[in-house]
Amino acid sequence: MNYKFNETLLTIPPSASLAVSEKAKRLKAEGIDVITLATGEPDFDTPDAARIAGIAGIAEGHTHYNAALGLPALRQRIARKLCEENGIDASEENIILTPGGKYAVYEAIRTFITPGKEEEVMILNPAWVSYGPIVMAAGGIPVNVELSFETHYKITREALDSAVSKQTRAVIVNYPNNPTGCILSQEEAEILADFALAHDLILISDEIYERITYDKKQSVSLASLPQIADRVITLNGFSKAAAMTGWRLGYACAPKEVIGKMSVLSQHTISCLSQFSMEAALAALDCQEDIARMVASYDARRGFFVKGLNDIPGVTCLVPQGAFYAWAKVDLAGKDSFEIADYLLDEARVAVVPGDSYGKGGSRCIRMSFATAEADLREALERMRAAICKINGSSEVRK
Repeated sequence: MNYKFNETLLTIPPSASLAVSEKAKRLKAEGIDVITLATGEPDFDTPDAARIAGIAGIAEGHTHYNAALGLPALRQRIARKLCEENGIDASEENIILTPGGKYAVYEAIRTFITPGKEEEVMILNPAWVSYGPIVMAAGGIPVNVELSFETHYKITREALDSAVSKQTRAVIVNYPNNPTGCILSQEEAEILADFALAHDLILISDEIYERITYDKKQSVSLASLPQIADRVITLNGFSKAAAMTGWRLGYACAPKEVIGKMSVLSQHTISCLSQFSMEAALAALDCQEDIARMVASYDARRGFFVKGLNDIPGVTCLVPQGAFYAWAKVDLAGKDSFEIADYLLDEARVAVVPGDSYGKGGSRCIRMSFATAEADLREALERMRAAICKINGSSEVRK
């Protein structure tokens, strides 16, 4: 049959990080020893209390339809968390649950973008590989806003002004950032606030990594700024901080009117989430000690892994302030990021994600997850050092 597919889907590229992971899996299946640093997934199990709550929910028969907005008790608890931890004035009516943070991104964009009207959504780059395709799937036009490695990707009004147009409807902001590990400062938050007010824009703030920060620093939640609270959609979830990637649990916080429109979309697409999974999420919100242990482990790995990368001649790695990724620029005989990633997989048997997959500002960069066993991280450092020095001609540790 000659299928006539949705034309938008024909233009959407596949996920680069998943493509690298799949290639690494194929090599492993062939018996090749590959260390995978491409997957953005915690290497911990879901906390016991959350798993037990989910199992109990199934045992008690909590397996039927639920409200489209989500379990009221969980929405109340999320609202309290946002008030206490993020400075966001929220109540139950400001919260909607979604099947993973990724769907929360889609639902937020789809709520404000009308297909066929050529409406634009600005995305601060480097950015998670799915933002652009999600904007396209929602009927919008993604516009990449380039930030600079040399300035540690600091947000400037000049960069924002260079990308805005009369068709711009929203800006996607992700802090702590995947892939760079940067967090949002108060100064940058004020820049975004002034910009949004000047151009009457919605700010979609993806804060999925907000509990994973280091050096006693915290990323600013945009909705905590009172002057723009009514134009911010805060997105979060349980995949990263609570190691619940497979549970598919995310949420959005926004003004009641916005949540109402998002709920209409939920009703006609996903219906609802499973009650037992939401009960597990409710328990996870109180697993503070488990989360703290995970973050402490990431911090220890961050220390030696980033230092090890910076000791390799030709490699410059930023020190991540949040999330669990190392973002490094590699000077390797003029190779671009895709060639660097291919070379490291073929020569070092280490899978990394090419920086150009994350839009502008990722030239000659690679992303590596340090949510990986310490032994694998140390072995990966040695393999990458040998492979890079094979071309760059020096094996000495850079001082």
